[in-house]
Amino acid sequence: MPFFRGLRPPQAFVRRNLSSFAQLRSIRARDAPLDIHPEVEDALAHNKPVVALETALVTHGLPFPSSLEVPLALEEIVRSTGSIPATIGIIGGRVKVGLERDELERLADYKKVKPAKVSRRDIAAAIALEADGGTTCSATMIFAALAGIKVFATGGLGGVHRGGETSMDVSADLHELTRCPVGLVSSGVKSILDIKRTLEYLETLGVPVLSYGDSREFPAFFSRHSSLECGQPGFSSPGSVARSPFIDDVYLNVDTQWQLGMQNGALIAVPIPEEHEAVGELIQKFVNQAVLESEENGISKSGKDATPWLLNRIAELSGGLSLSSNIALLKNTALIGGQIAVHYQKLINESFHDSGDHFLSHALSHGKKPTPSPLGHFPDHKNADLHQPSASVVVIGSAAVDITAQELPNTNAALAVHSTAPGHIRVSLGGVGRNIAEASHRVMQAKYPALSSILLAPVGYDGLGHILVDEMTQFGMRTDGLVRTDKQTAVCNMVLDSNGTLVGGVADMSIMESVNLDEIIPHLQKHSPSIVALDGNLPTTTLEALVHHCNQRAIPVLFEPTSTIKSTTILPAILTALNAQESNDEGKASDQAPIAYCTPNLLELTQIYETAQSDLFDLMNHPSWWYVINDLNLGSAFRMDLEQLARRPVSDHSGVKGDLNFLLEEGIAQKAVHLLPFFQHLVIKCGEQGVLIAMRIAAEDAAASGWAKLRSNPHQRYIVAHGNHKEIVVLQHIPSLPVESLVNVTGAGDSFVGALLAAIAHNRNVLYHPTSLHDAVLTAQKAATLSLQSHYAVSPLLSSLGR
Repeated sequence: MPFFRGLRPPQAFVRRNLSSFAQLRSIRARDAPLDIHPEVEDALAHNKPVVALETALVTHGLPFPSSLEVPLALEEIVRSTGSIPATIGIIGGRVKVGLERDELERLADYKKVKPAKVSRRDIAAAIALEADGGTTCSATMIFAALAGIKVFATGGLGGVHRGGETSMDVSADLHELTRCPVGLVSSGVKSILDIKRTLEYLETLGVPVLSYGDSREFPAFFSRHSSLECGQPGFSSPGSVARSPFIDDVYLNVDTQWQLGMQNGALIAVPIPEEHEAVGELIQKFVNQAVLESEENGISKSGKDATPWLLNRIAELSGGLSLSSNIALLKNTALIGGQIAVHYQKLINESFHDSGDHFLSHALSHGKKPTPSPLGHFPDHKNADLHQPSASVVVIGSAAVDITAQELPNTNAALAVHSTAPGHIRVSLGGVGRNIAEASHRVMQAKYPALSSILLAPVGYDGLGHILVDEMTQFGMRTDGLVRTDKQTAVCNMVLDSNGTLVGGVADMSIMESVNLDEIIPHLQKHSPSIVALDGNLPTTTLEALVHHCNQRAIPVLFEPTSTIKSTTILPAILTALNAQESNDEGKASDQAPIAYCTPNLLELTQIYETAQSDLFDLMNHPSWWYVINDLNLGSAFRMDLEQLARRPVSDHSGVKGDLNFLLEEGIAQKAVHLLPFFQHLVIKCGEQGVLIAMRIAAEDAAASGWAKLRSNPHQRYIVAHGNHKEIVVLQHIPSLPVESLVNVTGAGDSFVGALLAAIAHNRNVLYHPTSLHDAVLTAQKAATLSLQSHYAVSPLLSSLGR
């Protein structure tokens, strides 16, 4: 093996991933009907092992209920190895890489329309007719390779049929192995086929065939013995996946093929478990009888219907023995496939980290015209997404590339001061506006598919800018709102401790100064969104102009403060809006605050409050502020209710310590109420202490709201106060959700805001009813929790919220 070991797989690993990504990006850019399950997408994004599974066995290979029970069992077996299962099928004309249980049930127990058996030739037709379909080995390999999945486990591969030398009846599975760089794990070829001619044909096609075990003998499906050897020399296994030299050989074989520009896969032949060997010879007699009958009755000439007929006939003749053996070998290949995927991914990751990641150095090159990179060409995206429909949510803010450095666990922090510490460095997408837009997009996909969002942000022509556009396209996000500029794309460098907590960093957001209103305003006019979200990275003058534009058109504005330093950038826009209201309304304040929603954390809330009352703005001496505060008429009853609320525990779950006294001691409730003339709804992120909503419901909305007839109930964590002119003030506390494991905190708040935006876009009065408010905030909290447990700022698993 010296030749193989002399090559360098890490470089190939980077190139291979970029090639798969480019192909997938190209297909998604054409709006192809392809959906990758969030769990599978998350696994691929984090370099976790994934095993593809087919669905032809669900639709045409097994009787019900085995057609449902077996694929579910296979998924659990794959999970038991540490791999993520990706069962592939077609549902309603959309290719699904990873199926939900109800989708598997739909394929397994069809009532009205029998799903199609989909091979390569049938893919386009099944999609065009919006049909359901079970994917054969060939179709499953196509979609696995497209998604970047390197291991596919199945029962038996198609091959050369008996008499194939005259009938030319050869399965498309064999040719697909020449096109897809996937390791196919199976118990050989189906027992009804001509094994010898299949092996000869695979040799002709140049497909490596490797035997799994301590023998080079090719298995005969129901039997461990065929008297035929695998054609690939030098790949005998010591017989145990735990010892793993065999998997090293598989890895080097497949990866070396890719390095040399060869796009074919490999067949890994796994014998049926020994305990099922005894009945193999008996079943083979039934196989021969069924084949003979098929030749006599003409079924053998019926094409793709021949295999299901033969399998059913063999099951009848064997009295169910063949079905039991078939299920046993399916479970065995799923187990071996999962183990191979785990070790394969481990080898790749180890080699990749040993060699260093050269991707970043190419990404950091600047300039209008990106220089050619040895890792691939960056295309121009200026013509992307020209014919998209109007968006429900417009997010205006920053799009950045995040470079995150995190210490390894148990690192001595004292020793790392003024020095470097061992750890991991990751490159991912970030920027507050972009994070919010992605979270909103993913939640809309899951819960409100009729809605859509768009990000308006400046992006450079440099390598980082192309990464942003490419990755957003891969996520299915719109990119027609990105404004290309000569400036350097925003970069945020963050340092996390071993617990994933942010300890410091540097952000270069200077590109935000180049935001051009002449390019932003036309987008707003085009979309007429139901809500606009602004992040604190925008320049003050830009915020003023955008708030004015939205207020003039009664478009609600959500402001995300972004950071303590930037949280006050919205105050000049508020002051301008209040002055405009005063002049228009002859001294009376409007029922609607200049900013409809603001989502600060506790530190940002305090900063906004203190700056608003400072001499610089003196907003709390503004006539509009006095008018609103006096009209709210909050007296001693409100204070008593607040004191009762402050005595409530932070959470009703046992074991959670602390109470809500911080609302009084730190003046959080007072600050929130005093800011209501400027912000109609404050959704305050209190970290482990939960979420506090403080809102002023205008008289025109109050009567129809769910709060109109309610009185304060501190036990239920809410306070309701009625003003002089029928407006309502509500304070509602919602406890936090438990977090099983903390990976990073960089995008949790943005994920919360994005999910909340999606709920508001779906129902503008979502906060005006206690039940819908709880549901919306709970979804937002779940989104934040998922992102806390992800290496990405926004977890791909948000796409499964509500399913």
